[in-house]
Amino acid sequence: MWLLQRGSAESKELDKAGTQSDAEQKVGEHADESSPAWSRYGDVRTAIYSNSLIIAMALVFFVSWLAQSVTGWSAFNDDQAAHGGPTISWLSYIGSSTFWESTLQNWQSEFLAVGSFAVLTIYLRQRGSAESKPVGAPTGDATGKEG
Repeated sequence: MWLLQRGSAESKELDKAGTQSDAEQKVGEHADESSPAWSRYGDVRTAIYSNSLIIAMALVFFVSWLAQSVTGWSAFNDDQAAHGGPTISWLSYIGSSTFWESTLQNWQSEFLAVGSFAVLTIYLRQRGSAESKPVGAPTGDATGKEG
């Protein structure tokens, strides 16, 4: 990733900005025998493996969005039927303000939780936690330094 946050446990060291070279990342011809198989090929498989985190997170996002839309649509139609109103198709539901209001409220809380964790890890510590810098480490220390 290109964004670095000084002192954050979620950020890589400040002097390691960017995607780094193939040698630094140990991919393709620079991979060693202990490297994962897909990092050794240097073709599409390596490109997929190199971006596997974003691919997985995008899949989680879209699957959860789909699940939320289907369950919300079902609940909306049940409520409509209980009150004698017409039911609507899934496509009509995802175009409705009801769907987008509930979706944005849900994702807003998730982004707030993740964002607050990233910001709080700059200043707060938890002794013995793998995600936290040593208790005595200065706030400005780069991530990854052992203490």
